[in-house]
Amino acid sequence: MTGPGAPRAFGAGAAGAAGAAGPGARTTSARRTTSARRTTPARRTTSVRRTLARPAALGLLAAALLAGCGTGAPAAAPEASATPAATAPSVGTAAPDPSRSPAGRTPEGTLLVADFGSDTVTFVDPGPDGSGKGGAPIASVKAGAAPYGLVVGEDGRAWVATAEGVAVVDTRQRTRLALIPYATESGPVTTGEYRGGGMGIAMAPDGEHVYVGVNVPGGDGAVEVVDTATREVTGTARVGMRPFDVDVSPDGREVYATDHDSFDVTAVDADTLATRRMEVAPYGTEGGLGSWLKPHYAVVRPSDGALLLPFEGEKLAVLDPRTGRVAIERMTANTHQHGAALTPDGTLLVVGTGPIGPDDADPSLTVRAPDGTERIVPLDGPHEDVAVSKDGRTAYVTGGFTRDGHWNGITVVDLDDEKSEPVRLAAGNRPLGISVL
Repeated sequence: MTGPGAPRAFGAGAAGAAGAAGPGARTTSARRTTSARRTTPARRTTSVRRTLARPAALGLLAAALLAGCGTGAPAAAPEASATPAATAPSVGTAAPDPSRSPAGRTPEGTLLVADFGSDTVTFVDPGPDGSGKGGAPIASVKAGAAPYGLVVGEDGRAWVATAEGVAVVDTRQRTRLALIPYATESGPVTTGEYRGGGMGIAMAPDGEHVYVGVNVPGGDGAVEVVDTATREVTGTARVGMRPFDVDVSPDGREVYATDHDSFDVTAVDADTLATRRMEVAPYGTEGGLGSWLKPHYAVVRPSDGALLLPFEGEKLAVLDPRTGRVAIERMTANTHQHGAALTPDGTLLVVGTGPIGPDDADPSLTVRAPDGTERIVPLDGPHEDVAVSKDGRTAYVTGGFTRDGHWNGITVVDLDDEKSEPVRLAAGNRPLGISVL
C-alpha cells in the first residue's frame, strides 16, 4: 500500500544488532529503561514466505483490492480532479468546536493534521494531558488540495505539502499566509493516492529552508527547496519516483527523499543540490511498480545520521547514507508498515497499516526500544502516520489511510502504560501528516 508522507527527520542506525549504535549520547529515563525491556513473544519465521510466496499471493490479492502501494503505474488513475470543498466534509467528520480555543490562542500540545480528504488542515485538542479522552477538533483552515505531509517551525508556521503548492499556515492565528506554487510540472491538480504534487516535507535545522518532495505521476520526482523568509522556491533536485517522505540530516548538510516507486533513497546535498541514489530493497525489486515491498517512510537517527526504514513488520533497513550500505534488523509486527517517528530517547514508533497477504497480522503500532525489543499495540483499522508528544509519553496515529478502510480521526496510545487501551479521537478529514504544536 502507499500512503502519504509525513514530516519528520529521524532515523536508523548502521550495521549490527538493533540499537547497538543507538542514541547513546541521549539520556534515557527510568521510564524508558523499563520500556526497553519490553519483549514480544516469538513468532513464526516469515522470511521464506516473504521472498518466495509473496509474488504469487500478491498477484491474487491485487485483483481483489483497489490500487495501493503495489501500483504506481498509470493504471491506478487519480481520483476526480476537483478540489474538495472545505465546507463539505465527508460522512463521519467531526465538526470543529472553536469554543475550545479562541482564535489566536492555540494551546501548546494541540495537534495539527493534514486533511487528505479535503483541502484543509485541522487543529485538534487532544484532551487533558494529551490523553485523547474528551478531545475534539478546534478549527480547520484551508491549505490546498489534498494536503499530504506537514512540518512546523519554531516560529509557529506550518508548511503543508498539497497538490497545488506548499501552504504556509500561521498556527497561532490559525490562518493561511501563502500558497507557494511548485517549480516542477506535476500535471493537473487532482486528489487521491497517486495525485501529483507535494508529498513528504521537512525543515532544515536552522529553519531557513523547507524541502518538499514533489510527485510527478509516471516519472521521477523532485525535491524543491523553499526559502522560508521569501517564501519562494530557490532550487530543485531530481530524485526517484514518488518521494513519499523527506528527512534532513542532523547537521543539515543533506536531505533524504524516500523514493517509494524506485526502491531507493536519494541524498541531496543541501548546498549544491547534487544527488546520490541508494537502493533500499530488502526483498529485492522484483515486481517493479506492482510490488508492495517498497520503502515508505524513514527516520534519521540523531546519534549517527543513519536512516531507519521499516518493511512489512519483519525487516528494519538501516541505511548508512555515507556509504550506501544497508544492514537488516529483525522486526516482529508482521504487517505492512508506513509512518515512523522517534521519541526523545530513541524509541522507534512504526505504524502497521494491516495485512497485504493471508498470513499477515492486523494493523498495529510497533514500539521498538533502542535495544531492539518490541511491543506491538493493536490498532482498530488501518492508519498512516505517527507523531509523538514532546515528553515522549504519548503517540498520536492518524487514521487517514489512502486506501479504503481509513477513518476520520486519531488513535492516541499511552507509551507508558502497557495495560491502557488506545483512545480513538474523531478529528479531521482523512488525516495523514501530523505534528504536535
